[in-house]
Amino acid sequence: MDGPPGGGGTKAAAARPRLADGCSHACNWATAVNLRGRMFHVNHEPGAEIHHTDPFAVPTGQRSPVRRLRGRLAAPVTLWTAPGPAGLTVSSTLVAEGEPDRLLGLIDAESDLWAAVEEAGRFAVAPLGPPHRQLADRFAGLFPAPGGLFASGTWTETPYGPVPTDAGGWVGCRLDTAREYGWGLLVEATIEVVDLAEEATPLLHYRGRYHELPG
Repeated sequence: MDGPPGGGGTKAAAARPRLADGCSHACNWATAVNLRGRMFHVNHEPGAEIHHTDPFAVPTGQRSPVRRLRGRLAAPVTLWTAPGPAGLTVSSTLVAEGEPDRLLGLIDAESDLWAAVEEAGRFAVAPLGPPHRQLADRFAGLFPAPGGLFASGTWTETPYGPVPTDAGGWVGCRLDTAREYGWGLLVEATIEVVDLAEEATPLLHYRGRYHELPG
């Protein structure tokens, strides 16, 4: 989604979803810039959508082999939140079973989320589903959020941060450590709470687009 797929500076692009390539129809577009200086294109026709062409995207043939490899690894899209509140879309979340159980992820060190996590020492992680595509883009800084990131949708308050009420559950984590890793920040945490909802279809990020499992 990181991920997305997540919002913040440019150093952790691996952690947040990018806009998909191509657009299905010709539109009249208006350009706007969000608070972090990213550009997005809004269609003011009925049924408006985000323009799915990134004018600043590096041409495929000029991308590094590692970046192209990363794009071929399907990743679950998750939302990380912290008291404040702050949030970030992350597509680099990994759970490691053990005693204790652990959770890791790559995020943007310049993001509001990391500032909130560092201050609170805890955060929540919720897996997102196909209905959360716009929410994922919003928390990745790719979709306008008038009134704030948490202004729309239904949220459940937890001691670790607000989580979408209709998410497929959530986990509460205690921050253990964080260090620079590549162009991102590798966050390591201990899982303290697991609250699972009924089985839900995951939202996946693959080759710059959102996908869902067939059938």
